[in-house]
Amino acid sequence: MPDECPSRGVWEYISAYARTRGTYLALIEGKGLRRQALRAGVAASALFSATAASAQVTGPLAQISTPFGASLGAFEIIQFAMFLGAMGAALLSAGWLIRDRGKIAEENATLRAKFADLSHTAQRSEALLNLKDQRIVVWDGTDRKPEVVGALPGTSGAPQDRAGFLAFGLWLRADSVTAFERAVTALRERAQSFDLIVETVNGTPLEVQGRTSGSYAIARFVSLEGVQAERAFLKTENRQLSEALATLRGLLDALDMTVWTRDAQGRLDWVNKTYVKAVGAADVAEVVAQGHELFGTQARQRIERERAAQACFHDRLSTVIGGDRHMFEVTDVACAAGSAGVAANVSEIEQVREELQRTVRSHAETLDQLNTAVAIFDTDMKLQFFNQAFAKLWAFDTAFLDTRPSNALLLDRLRSEGKLPEQPEWRRWKDSVLAAYRAVDPQEHWWHLPDGRILRVVANPHPNGGVTWVFENLTEKFDLESRYNTLIRVQGETLDHLAEGVAVFGSDGRIRLSNPAFATLWSLPPNLAVEGTHISAIRAFCETVSDPALWENFVATVTGFADKREGEAGQTELAAGTILSYALVPLPQGQTMLTFVDVTDTVRVERALKDKNEALELADQIKNDFVQHVSYELRSPLTNIIGFTELLQTPSFGELNERQREYLDHIGTSSSVLLTIVNDILDLATVDAGIMELDIDEVSIVDTVAAAADRIGDRLREHNLFLQIDLAPGIGSFRGDANRVRQVLFNLLSNAANYAPEGSTIVLSGRREDDEIVFSVHDDGPGMPKDVLDTVFKRFQPRNNGGRRRGAGLGLSIVKSFVELHGGSVAIHTAANKGTTVVCRFPVEARTFRAAAE
Repeated sequence: MPDECPSRGVWEYISAYARTRGTYLALIEGKGLRRQALRAGVAASALFSATAASAQVTGPLAQISTPFGASLGAFEIIQFAMFLGAMGAALLSAGWLIRDRGKIAEENATLRAKFADLSHTAQRSEALLNLKDQRIVVWDGTDRKPEVVGALPGTSGAPQDRAGFLAFGLWLRADSVTAFERAVTALRERAQSFDLIVETVNGTPLEVQGRTSGSYAIARFVSLEGVQAERAFLKTENRQLSEALATLRGLLDALDMTVWTRDAQGRLDWVNKTYVKAVGAADVAEVVAQGHELFGTQARQRIERERAAQACFHDRLSTVIGGDRHMFEVTDVACAAGSAGVAANVSEIEQVREELQRTVRSHAETLDQLNTAVAIFDTDMKLQFFNQAFAKLWAFDTAFLDTRPSNALLLDRLRSEGKLPEQPEWRRWKDSVLAAYRAVDPQEHWWHLPDGRILRVVANPHPNGGVTWVFENLTEKFDLESRYNTLIRVQGETLDHLAEGVAVFGSDGRIRLSNPAFATLWSLPPNLAVEGTHISAIRAFCETVSDPALWENFVATVTGFADKREGEAGQTELAAGTILSYALVPLPQGQTMLTFVDVTDTVRVERALKDKNEALELADQIKNDFVQHVSYELRSPLTNIIGFTELLQTPSFGELNERQREYLDHIGTSSSVLLTIVNDILDLATVDAGIMELDIDEVSIVDTVAAAADRIGDRLREHNLFLQIDLAPGIGSFRGDANRVRQVLFNLLSNAANYAPEGSTIVLSGRREDDEIVFSVHDDGPGMPKDVLDTVFKRFQPRNNGGRRRGAGLGLSIVKSFVELHGGSVAIHTAANKGTTVVCRFPVEARTFRAAAE
């Protein structure tokens, strides 16, 4: 077998042994004693060198159970040869001694030393040759019998013929002897080396190796019995290892992890199916042949660097698979034969971890926005999280809370700051609170703080230790509940004492609440107007005393499913004559409220007032008709009286005495006054009838004021009064009815002349303000008291109030009616003993012809 051939040092040793043997044989035959002795010394030196080299080689081979450590033997022959060599050296030395004693002495010393070395080396060589069973056969170039060195189990004796084949036949099988003879013949005649496997007669396998060295042919027999057993063991072990490896690879193929192995040069030599799928290859052979790598160059270089430093790499690396980046947990281990690695895809785990972190951050942000205080403590009762509401609730500094104080420390601090209620046994109370860390179910506490706040404290223990504390401030809630309950009681008492009947029905048509007035107004039995009674039952009772259609409408509205419900109101009269005003009001959540008020007296009074108002309107209409008729009928006689009076005063009808002329003057004056009153009454009647129309034209303010002043001149002179006209420069004109404006100014001047003291001055002024013409008449009379001012524009309300004459009380009414017909307004400014000022405002453009106010 090529890998079982002996090393070069062993064969050098065997060759040296063969040459040494030939040298000593020649010495025994007496051929060239001195020269052969020298050769023997040289051969012995070679033998010793070969032995040393053989010792260096066969030692390691013996450790790996190779067949080359067997004893090479022939120790007696070697000693004999050394003895002969020593004898030859002694004879030669005797001759040299005769020639040169000094030189001989030196050589003798050298020879002694060499002999001692040769003896030591021979002993070492014999021990080396006997390490394992083997036999060496040496042929020289003559026909002498071959020399046999060493022994094998089951073989004995020496060759009996010159070739030694007869002896071999005694312990080798016949076919083995034939093959051996042919190989030895070729070795001796043609120097053709050989390696054979032969068997002894008892079936022991032997390995025979044939080599030549100079003129010597050497055959070496080595027993293979131990090697065969070792090979069988190794074969069995290799098969078991192969099966285990196949099972392991099958298991790795089934894993959802990428696995690979590399040879000593770092090339891939095996991968599992997950690896093949990850790199997109067809099979393992393609991955190995083309070297498809799972990770990039930088990642592989990093693995090699760290593995070279620590023999093992373990970290997370990322790569792209199928267009998506994935994260792998990689472990790579190196050994003498190469390396192996496994990569677990932790992308989903990373995603879950990131999602968990995002969720935790989101929950923290959410909790931070709550008004409810939240604090989370770990198993060691250390603060892990708190929201802003927690810090605000207890007025803690955020920097202090960031130091992660313990729960017990927080309770002690709250107690020292007087924020917790006083406890008779503080330690026991604190232990009961902190018992939540040993509890399984959530615990609830109520804390009434010294500042009046009420907290609901919930301790929720975690499955893996720690507690989440929730502090809910219910102070406002309890306050609202208290106020709500108070309000409900007040409303209940209010409803119960209302004279108005109230009933609230739910979306199912049943009474939610009602007051006693509701039952009283409808004379309901006590067991009917109670909570839970359906409206149909109430309808059955009430429709007998009222309009059935009314309650039919109530039932449809209360129990209907209209998208948009609208309220309604009205009145109904019961059979007993009672009149009820009702209101149907939709409420939230499908509820409906019915209210009933007894308006019997109100309706009766209203009806009476309505009848009275109709009578008054009729009387007013009769009055107006009478006034119009009488005024019209009085106008013609007055005209005749005035005309005949003026005719009698003419000289053509004869002379009149003084008394007659006085009487005629009084008749004319009274007739003119009466005509003025009749004309005013007709004008007011025309206004009230809505048939008066203004003759709109340009009204010259200067001319109109002059005409009014001329008409009032006689009265002013009669009472020694003066008139001052104050018109703004360039006041111009405005559009209106000139006759009506002149009549308004005349009535104002007449009213002022009636109340102005003698010798005083009446002021008539006019000015333009924006889009209005403003006339004002002022007198220095006694003024108007407040009660008179309220009725000053009413008709037929004559007032003496210090006036010279008592009129019909129509002057200011005429003024107000005509000014408002133009779209203007009238105002009176007066004060006791400070005179009176009447202000009239006319628009520059008459805006409307509307009925004047009465």
